[in-house]
Amino acid sequence: MSSPVRMPKPTCLIQNHRGRLSACPEALEVLKRIRQPVVVVSIVGLYQTGKSYLMNRLAGKRTGFPLGSTVQATTKGIWMWCVPYPERKDQTLVLLDTEGLGDAEKGDTQNDTWIFALSVLLSSTLVYNSLGTIDQNAMDQLHYVTELTEHIKAKATPGGGAGGGLEDSSEYLRFFPSFAWALRDFTLQLELDGKPITEDEYLENSLKLKKGDTPDIQRFNLPRECIRFFFPTRKCFIFDRPTSRKNLHRLEQMEESELVPDFVEQADQFCNYIYGTSKEKTLPGGHVVTGHLLAKLVETYVETISSGEVPCMESTVLALAEMENAAAVEDALACYGKLMGQRLRLPTESIPELLEIHVKCKKEALQVFMARAFKDDEQRFQIKFTETLDNRKEEYCRRNEQESIKRCQALLATLCAELEEKVRSGLYSRPNGHRQFVEDLKDIERRYHREPKKGVMAEETLKQFLEGKEAVGRAILQSDTALSEKEKQVEEARAREEAARREQEVLRQRDAEREQKMQDLQRSYEENVQQLKVKMEKDREQLLEEQKKMMDSRLAEQQALLNEGFQKEARQMREEIQLLKEENAKVQESPSLENVVDGICKIIGAIFSGIMKCAEFSQNLSGNSGQSLSRPQQAPALTYWPCPSPAVANNR
Repeated sequence: MSSPVRMPKPTCLIQNHRGRLSACPEALEVLKRIRQPVVVVSIVGLYQTGKSYLMNRLAGKRTGFPLGSTVQATTKGIWMWCVPYPERKDQTLVLLDTEGLGDAEKGDTQNDTWIFALSVLLSSTLVYNSLGTIDQNAMDQLHYVTELTEHIKAKATPGGGAGGGLEDSSEYLRFFPSFAWALRDFTLQLELDGKPITEDEYLENSLKLKKGDTPDIQRFNLPRECIRFFFPTRKCFIFDRPTSRKNLHRLEQMEESELVPDFVEQADQFCNYIYGTSKEKTLPGGHVVTGHLLAKLVETYVETISSGEVPCMESTVLALAEMENAAAVEDALACYGKLMGQRLRLPTESIPELLEIHVKCKKEALQVFMARAFKDDEQRFQIKFTETLDNRKEEYCRRNEQESIKRCQALLATLCAELEEKVRSGLYSRPNGHRQFVEDLKDIERRYHREPKKGVMAEETLKQFLEGKEAVGRAILQSDTALSEKEKQVEEARAREEAARREQEVLRQRDAEREQKMQDLQRSYEENVQQLKVKMEKDREQLLEEQKKMMDSRLAEQQALLNEGFQKEARQMREEIQLLKEENAKVQESPSLENVVDGICKIIGAIFSGIMKCAEFSQNLSGNSGQSLSRPQQAPALTYWPCPSPAVANNR
């Protein structure tokens, strides 16, 4: 993981200029540099209610987000501050301070609704900040929550309209954050029926529904239903006034010792709760959001809103998956290239040496891909990664052969310099010259074999070199007057046998290379299958955990409705719970076995498609085995691919 980005002060993330929202490129660049998981805490509420002060406390600073000290709203749009997460070194805390809602000067309630909707979409913890008590006026001011289904779609419906309302609320739970209500300047005693209650009990009591169907009761119940249905995880905090009214304008300059002690304690409790309970921002299925991915979410949602469309969470996630999976392939390939560059020294002494390094690097690269990729349900990107990596492995094999040929040819050029001079000077054109020529060639061959680090083309290059000397040898043999015709025939036969032996040695080496590459394919297949199964099982566990949380929240809400006497609503909730149970049963059926098998077959198909292409290539090369290797850049790549073994074919 990279280090968290340290921002000295907040910056604007989403501008709000004359009612038009736009993402700020500078802030997006900051997010894109954050490769750590992010915990996103946003705060919303009416203007001039002290939101920015709480966010500065969460940042561990006294100043940062501007505190408004006049009747005019200060924050415009959504401002961002990325800070190291307290006691979580592998995460970054992203604080979002939003433009105050209900600003009379703005006069655009639609704009306020989009600010609220974006806060919900982007955060993992949403803080609603208000003054005083939770009464009907406070609920009326929170009307934005009742409009969420009109401004956010959970699923891409065929008609393209907004979501279906509260009956579809379970789908929203996959995306929505936890909820905390911060009550500022709270002056009441926390008592109910003469008994003390906690802040959370006060909130839950305030969210109780009234019976009846009159318009007034429906207006009373609607915001409460939305909070209960959309935010099953909720918390309440109360705060005294931090200081006297006359000192509020200089709150940023005041030391903690100057503040009301109860307020300081309450603020600390609030911060500790947020630090301790806030989760990483995740997408449905449990995929963790990094700063880079959060930037993509911001861009996508703001562009959708600016175009006049309603953001669809499901469509956004699928679009992001496409981008992230493509980036995962590039990351994994870059990792592979870096590791191979660090560990591989060409030429290698053998094919197994290269393949062993390749297998280890590929395993680590595949882990990089798996860690970033998500919703690659058809394994399209994993197959692309596998195919590309196999091509790059072949390129390394070709380079390995070329480097070996260069080194061997340079060595042979040095070793045979004296022999070449003797040929030019006619030293062998005398009686018994052929015997001397053969001895000198054997001496070159012995010295050649003693030299280390010649690489995988050592035998092939030597064979080509000796074949190149055959014509010279025959000419010397025929001109050697010390040999009889019969002796010359014996020498020619010996030379042919020696050439055949060398040819057989090269063919044996080629067969060994084919077998090694087949073993590499087998290992590649097994590694892909293993990591795919691990990832699918992990995804399944995350989905089950997500389903369990949804089920638990709906069961709790159903029980609450029964306790309050809302039988009809409880029955409706039971239907929703039944659908969740059916979904859960499908997920629990053998760990995605069909998907695993289907994915494995696709990967095997991609691997064996490469095998057949390379097999055709090797067949084309077989007719060129006698080509001269005097120029390394023209040397054919001796890469051969066997047909899949019966065991692998049966696995498929």
